[in-house]
Amino acid sequence: MDFKKHIHDVHDFPKKGVVFKDITPLLSDPKAFAAAIDRMSEPFVGSGVQIVAGIESRGFLLATPIAYRLGAGVAPIRKKGKLPRTVKSASYALEYGMDSIEAHADAFPKNAKVLLVDDVLATGGTAAAAISLIEVIGGHLVGSSFLIELGFLDGRKKLPGRKIHSLVTY
Repeated sequence: MDFKKHIHDVHDFPKKGVVFKDITPLLSDPKAFAAAIDRMSEPFVGSGVQIVAGIESRGFLLATPIAYRLGAGVAPIRKKGKLPRTVKSASYALEYGMDSIEAHADAFPKNAKVLLVDDVLATGGTAAAAISLIEVIGGHLVGSSFLIELGFLDGRKKLPGRKIHSLVTY
């Protein structure tokens, strides 16, 4: 399946000069969505993944069916201040400043096998912070699966030695 046909470019969103990759057409097409979930899961079938960690917010939409496919649980990695219990946090650099993500302090039992899922691997900052968070809490990262990779932004450089699976690369 040509997944790129189901991903639309939106120019100048969220700001001028940015070409946003809109995945909602893919999500709304049952065959494309099912195929994407199967293909994003495929490299991790049989690897013993216990928890799929989804990064807010589009990562949640992908992590949940991937977890179901792998027979695993789901743990959300959220923006600061969105989780109700004790959390651990990790910070990462933005173009202008810093941001933080959080997960519940008990989200990943010691040595639990964790798959990280998000919609886009761009500069790698958010993914690197999420991996750090998973490991600080006690999880063992099995790999990461992304629907889209923006290869020209070299996000893989921030994830050295990690298993990375991307369905579509631009």
